[in-house]
Amino acid sequence: MHLHDLWFILIAVLWTGYFFLEGFDFGIGILTRTLARNTTERRVLINTIGPVWDGNEVWLLTAGGATFAAFPDWYATLFSGFYIPLLIILVCLIVRGVAFEYRAKRTEQRWQRNWELAIFWTSLIPAFLWGVAFANIVHGVDIDRSKNYVGTFWDLLNPYALLGGLVTLALFTFHGALFAALKTVGEIRDRARAQARLLGAATAVLALVFLIWTQAHTGDAWSLAALVIAVLALLGALGANELAREGWAFILSGLTVVAAVAMLFLALFPDVMPSTLNPDWSLTVSNAASSAYTLKVMTVVAAVFTPIVLLYQAWTYWVFRKRIGVQHIPTAH
Repeated sequence: MHLHDLWFILIAVLWTGYFFLEGFDFGIGILTRTLARNTTERRVLINTIGPVWDGNEVWLLTAGGATFAAFPDWYATLFSGFYIPLLIILVCLIVRGVAFEYRAKRTEQRWQRNWELAIFWTSLIPAFLWGVAFANIVHGVDIDRSKNYVGTFWDLLNPYALLGGLVTLALFTFHGALFAALKTVGEIRDRARAQARLLGAATAVLALVFLIWTQAHTGDAWSLAALVIAVLALLGALGANELAREGWAFILSGLTVVAAVAMLFLALFPDVMPSTLNPDWSLTVSNAASSAYTLKVMTVVAAVFTPIVLLYQAWTYWVFRKRIGVQHIPTAH
């Protein structure tokens, strides 16, 4: 296996980890307006991700940094062509972090309500735009012979990409509802399972159409296998949710995210950004990669530090593994 192939796999793993973790993270943010009925319940939901949301974003930083170092042409074309949606996502993530930190700094209802609205919108918008971005990457965009994106922002809002955005929005919210059911007690836990039932049904319809469309456009046998796993895992998550097996439901919804993202990267390979103008102008793992020496150094660094990151994140989730409910929120809050 060539090092550029290995780094394509590693970047796919990083994006998969990001969507698995930040997926339920975004879902919780969205559910603060659709599941929680009052400020105390919103505080419960926020507390379920309070110790981990910033750690989840490490995966995004690492994925972006790895793409920059391993595939600089891919990074340059992606971030210049998708500048507006990626800038919107970045602004949302900044405001979202501020909202988590500032919401409880003052006790006025208006202050807290405004920051809660910020959490909702800055969770919903990135959840949608990430789907739009990755759908465009897989489907292909207008790239010329100089590896430059020559389309417009509006070209990115095509039917396939918009459907991809709806899929990630629904899937992340479903993933978040199952996480809420896993991490809470009492009435909010029951309502989380009820919402997960509806969200899962909507996700199944949207995802099936999107994944079949992807498979028909650029899929192969490997991507078809990932599609089947994603569909079966989603159905299994719905079944486990009906049986009130929140742990299994969350694991299976996570497997759905993993398999769906894996399918996109399998359908994309060996391209990293296909050109719709001329297939010969597409960016591939070979013509967009850094030098062999750069990839070799990166491989050594990744082999040393990746296990450390995984260990401290796993430890964080273990420490904060217990369920919480409204009874755990002090009256002052």
